[in-house]
Amino acid sequence: MNDTVNIFQQHSHDLLPTASKDEHARQDFTKSFKQYIQERILPGVKQVYENRSSRQFQADYGHAPENRHEARKAIAGDSYFQSYLSLQRSSQEMMWRSVSDSVERQLDGLIEKAQSISTPLGSLTLKPGFKPPRYATAIDIHCMPGGYANTVCENDISAGAIYDRGVFLYAMGYMGPFNDDMGRSVCNYIKRKFPDFQPETIVDLGCTVGHSTLPFAEIFTGAQVHGVDIGEGILRYAHARAEAMEHEVHFAQQDASQLDYEDESFDLVVSHILLHETSGKAMPKIFEECFRILKPGGLMIHADLPPFENMDAYQQLILDNETYYNNEPFWGAMRELDQVELAMKAGFNKENIYFDTAPMAIMEFAQMSEDYDAQASQNVAEREFEAGEYAPGGGWEVLVAQK
Repeated sequence: MNDTVNIFQQHSHDLLPTASKDEHARQDFTKSFKQYIQERILPGVKQVYENRSSRQFQADYGHAPENRHEARKAIAGDSYFQSYLSLQRSSQEMMWRSVSDSVERQLDGLIEKAQSISTPLGSLTLKPGFKPPRYATAIDIHCMPGGYANTVCENDISAGAIYDRGVFLYAMGYMGPFNDDMGRSVCNYIKRKFPDFQPETIVDLGCTVGHSTLPFAEIFTGAQVHGVDIGEGILRYAHARAEAMEHEVHFAQQDASQLDYEDESFDLVVSHILLHETSGKAMPKIFEECFRILKPGGLMIHADLPPFENMDAYQQLILDNETYYNNEPFWGAMRELDQVELAMKAGFNKENIYFDTAPMAIMEFAQMSEDYDAQASQNVAEREFEAGEYAPGGGWEVLVAQK
């Protein structure tokens, strides 16, 4: 097993739960276990699929599997594939348990820290009686206990604390030491592709704990940055986290499909893996809201994973496992929607809409940085991300539209 991924550790801040030695060992094990599954077990799935399952499917139906549905039909009964799925699900549940134990032990202290902000840089606006959409509360997304909108006590921030540590382990460290790789990758993309673009107002939709939001406050200095999410506790944590890291961000509890902002009030609207966690009814409305709140000339950028049309049947199969086995019901369906068509219906002109790739910031950093351990940096720079791993292809798919 390659242990180099464990060289990368999450950077601490005042709101991040502090793990005991036993808790840290368990959490580090879950990260290593995930890496083991990706490096040692997943390659065997591909061999089984190519040498056994797809061949049998072709013999039975006269053609090789052509999409994720046929690929799943071909391999679903295979014992090796089932073992892989079981390990994947077990690693996910173990990860959340290891983090939840740590958060529950020190929750009172974390809440006190969150409430101790005396001279805030940014702001937090919560809505009494706000009801998150059912698609976000009906199941525990990503198997996270309670889901993103869960609250367990007064002034609760547990959902944010669990997510902040859990997403680092889930990404096996490749989200970067501050979990900000997606936001930083999109910022870098904007700087390269739109060098003269200087947004004064920015909003991050589905910001969770603000991990992808903060790079915009850091890189686009002087811009007023907002973060929107549906979870009360997760936003309390996001606000306190941003303050602890000395960034001015204005967080608000809102539904991205029905925003409170005025027309033409933002230069830049972004999201980071939001779309696959919404629904078929909400997604068109989100695009319409993006168009409504954008100023003329403003940009809409949604970062997520690639559409299925760019993948073969096997790659579709592996990525779509999230739909079936990791409580991500819209994961697969979202990738079959015509997002360009949705953007056009929202009001964007077709010639101003396109898909592109934003390279992972952590990979670019590793290629030129002397700050990381040399061997670790080399491993990141040379890493080839395959289907089923974090950020397939080593980059984030971005849907870009300009008003």
